[in-house]
Amino acid sequence: MSENTTVGRTTRRQLLARTGALGVSIAFAGNLTELFAGTAAAQNLGHTGYGPLVPDPDGLLDLPEGFSYRVLSREGDRLRSGEGPVPSNHDGMTALPGRGGRVHLVRNHENRADGRVPVPTVPGLTYDPAGKGGCTALTLDRHGHVLSERVAIAGTAVNCAGGPTPWGTWLTCEETEDRAGTNGYTKDHGFIFEVDPANPYASGAVPLTAMGRFQHEAIAVDPRRGVVYETEDAFEKPFGLFYRFLPHQPHGGLGTLRAGGRLQAMRVPGVPDLSSIQEPGASFGNIEWVDVPDPLAARTPIRHQDFGPKGITHAQKLEGCYWGGRSVYFVSSFAHSAEGSAADHYGQIWRYDPAARRLTLVIVFGPDTDVQLPGESPDNICLAPSGGLMVCEDGNGAQHVFGVTRHGEVYAMARNAQNLGTPEAPEWGEFAGVTFSPDGRTMYVNCYTPGTTFAVTGPWCT
Repeated sequence: MSENTTVGRTTRRQLLARTGALGVSIAFAGNLTELFAGTAAAQNLGHTGYGPLVPDPDGLLDLPEGFSYRVLSREGDRLRSGEGPVPSNHDGMTALPGRGGRVHLVRNHENRADGRVPVPTVPGLTYDPAGKGGCTALTLDRHGHVLSERVAIAGTAVNCAGGPTPWGTWLTCEETEDRAGTNGYTKDHGFIFEVDPANPYASGAVPLTAMGRFQHEAIAVDPRRGVVYETEDAFEKPFGLFYRFLPHQPHGGLGTLRAGGRLQAMRVPGVPDLSSIQEPGASFGNIEWVDVPDPLAARTPIRHQDFGPKGITHAQKLEGCYWGGRSVYFVSSFAHSAEGSAADHYGQIWRYDPAARRLTLVIVFGPDTDVQLPGESPDNICLAPSGGLMVCEDGNGAQHVFGVTRHGEVYAMARNAQNLGTPEAPEWGEFAGVTFSPDGRTMYVNCYTPGTTFAVTGPWCT
């Protein structure tokens, strides 16, 4: 089948039965090739997985034969800096290159006001002492051993995802709109903060207010134009928006986003709700970007604000976001009409081409048997250097990291073996923050609960 042909549905249950990961029942429809357009990895996607998952005798992480993991960090253990315990709720993460082959991992902690293990407050790195969230940073040597682990920012709230910048920092996103005086907070929340994992004091704890105050999820930066794209995971109707931020200093470095810019929301003419689009390949030109009336949401949340007689385009559960080739891709994890969406789906991946001002529905996730089985609700997502995608699922039942090739072949890469329930009624925490080392030889991924950061090595296809 040619690379420009729309692929048919691939049944995860049928395919994963051959890899020993039964229990998954999701199909994909769409043009997988688009997800990898413009990437070197697109030429190297012939494999269909790495074989059956082997149960881990230590009960932590099941991987294919030949792969192994190392636990880099676990909630409740002591930070190597001595600042306090490793915080809980490990979420979004990135791996950035350091000097001498070192790798800097910067990791979000999605702690709310009642967070189990809060991020320790550190002078010079704390935004709001009442905030329990933030980021920690690990530095690894060229052999993957942990050299240091420290607080990178504290006093923030519900740090969900974010994204790396071209200049080697991390933008961490608060997934909340709580104001000062709510849940004990002393400052408003709902901002993006820049984090330098190599030197956290250089970035400090300064909210990037011009980038908006809303329930942020993830970001992706256009490396040529410097535009920052932002997703909003709003929990109630009207659902979130897809944004772009036009910085006043688009080609700067650490701290330049503080200079401000314009925040705009995407309007798809004639489409008030993205969930109403169900056919992979559906494409819309002349996408409009509308200035946000009040980015700080001083009185009204942005998604409730007046965008004029044409309105604005909403979508439920906007989450993962990444830049690939010449386009930005973003994920809608699901849409439920019973909760107010125009239609139901079990996951979409959209592609926006800035040069063409065109939005395309690339992939639709859909169940082919029992929707209660795992596999629905794609969340954090990244391009694998060996080709394809790695997707963290956030649904019911067993929790996996899945690989997806451009031909729609799906395989289980990892399964969480940490049972939070009982043998009779097992429960597993979701995966989050999947990312790869700069050399492509190590996959890093978090287990959200109990907070655990893994480094996975093995015979990655190259």
